[in-house]
Amino acid sequence: MNELDLDTAPAVPLAEILRPKTLEDVVGQVPLLGPQGGRLRLMLAHGSLGSIILWGPPGTGKTTLAELIAQYTNASVLRISAVTSGVKDIRAAMDTAEENARYNQRTLLFVDEVHRFNKSQQDAFLPFVESGVVTFIGATTENPSFELNKALLSRVRVYVLKTLEHEALSELVERALSDTEKGLGDRALGIEETARNALIDLSGGDARRLLTYLELAADFTGANEITVSDVEHAVGEKVASYDNKGDTFYDLISAFHKSVRGSDPDAALYWYARILDGGGDALYVGRRLLAIASEDIGNADPRAMQLCINAWDTFHRVGPAEGERAIAQAAVYCALAAKSNAVYMAFNEAKALARKTSDAPVPMHLRNAPTSLMKELGHGDGYRYAHNEPNAFAAGETYFPDGLTNTRFYHPNERGLEKALKAKRDYLDSLNAQSPIKR
Repeated sequence: MNELDLDTAPAVPLAEILRPKTLEDVVGQVPLLGPQGGRLRLMLAHGSLGSIILWGPPGTGKTTLAELIAQYTNASVLRISAVTSGVKDIRAAMDTAEENARYNQRTLLFVDEVHRFNKSQQDAFLPFVESGVVTFIGATTENPSFELNKALLSRVRVYVLKTLEHEALSELVERALSDTEKGLGDRALGIEETARNALIDLSGGDARRLLTYLELAADFTGANEITVSDVEHAVGEKVASYDNKGDTFYDLISAFHKSVRGSDPDAALYWYARILDGGGDALYVGRRLLAIASEDIGNADPRAMQLCINAWDTFHRVGPAEGERAIAQAAVYCALAAKSNAVYMAFNEAKALARKTSDAPVPMHLRNAPTSLMKELGHGDGYRYAHNEPNAFAAGETYFPDGLTNTRFYHPNERGLEKALKAKRDYLDSLNAQSPIKR
């Protein structure tokens, strides 16, 4: 044998080797695939699966699930990628499906990245989906409501796959390290808890990325235990000194929140960058910003909440690279926005009073009166329709239960838009005081 005649067969990645072969092998996605009431699992068990869209981030198992569905439905599988295929490829696939139908063979058409198909390409599927020639399964990382034709969307059921949680990813790491047949079990490798958490954080909920990083880290380790240093060498990034369940992470989030509340945009950007550098989730920061917009800004600048929602939507539409910057934009705006916690405080007081007075009856004039009997009993009697009153305001009216009249929770401050709301409330208070009608 020639010494250069080496085995050049490409090594199969760990992520591919460990791809689930049965529903029982799948980690996470319990609402869809859980043994106790998983919606998609039940449909497969009853053989009632129709055309579907699998919507979720990368690495959540969309392709794997499509393959498993094909097994459970005993169908011939045709695969098309919207990245590389056009109308010609679609028509060729449909010809194959029609040929299968002549021999009573069911065809499952799996279309990856279906959102990348344009309208005419999506329209090409419709007749075959409608006629039942194919069972259509589309996989997408984008919101189908925005990216799919209404005609196609109306003929499929959408299932949402969630980013895999820490527990599911940890289980996947353990499975990969212990499986002697398909995984790394024959190497008898352990892993430090900090290294495990670092891998999970860096994966961003992507199972495929997690297993890729784990395989690389295993190759870098020179001992029988994978360390944080091995992970850093494998990934090419410094691993921050926290995991996303640890105290340090929450300290960083706390520092970010307090910087925004304290109107320091530069510190807010710094702590946000620290969170990202540590492998933190930008959307977690986005969620915190939404809370800030309500708790700390409130009606002083209602635009803040909308901007935070827009940043969230941008992240989902264009991905992390641009989405992280959109969240940074929202953070700067929220930091410099006028601040008010008046709604936050008011709502807490309202909830406390509601608990104490949960048995207080609704006043008769505020009760619903959909039937003649209820009207005879006095429901709605004496109610003043505000639109029929001067200034569309029933001066002197009360909307509280007896004994709670003149209760005041909301005290707007003198900052931002809330200054105008305070002026409006003061004006309405003056109308109430001047009204000869008092309830």
